[in-house]
Amino acid sequence: MREAIEKAIRLGGESGRVFVATADADGLPHMAVSGKISIEEEGLISVSEWFCPGTLSNLIINPRIALVVWYPVTDMGFQILGNSEKVEEISMLDGFLSDAYREKPLPQVERRIFIRVEKVMNFSHAPHSDVEE
Repeated sequence: MREAIEKAIRLGGESGRVFVATADADGLPHMAVSGKISIEEEGLISVSEWFCPGTLSNLIINPRIALVVWYPVTDMGFQILGNSEKVEEISMLDGFLSDAYREKPLPQVERRIFIRVEKVMNFSHAPHSDVEE
């Protein structure tokens, strides 16, 4: 599994996008996107971004998480399934928004989500199976 995780991390760096799926207690899904994915230690990875409150509130009640790293040019990708172990605040903005944007509040805390990986599978637009990588 380590090799598959390393491939996914490299592909995430190339594509610049990692889709993050969470769900609330009723199973209602929520999608977010991250620009950064990293290996923290054996079997533990992280994604970081200015995640919206929906992602965070879901993880508090349901730690299950799915990541998709996909590079559409080559139709190559990975789906990573696991559990969120913790969320760390890494950056905060205070008063950054100009008056033009104050009516539409934006997330102002950058966070890192740590994920214990359980399964890594191939992901593509083309036909594929959900066999573990």
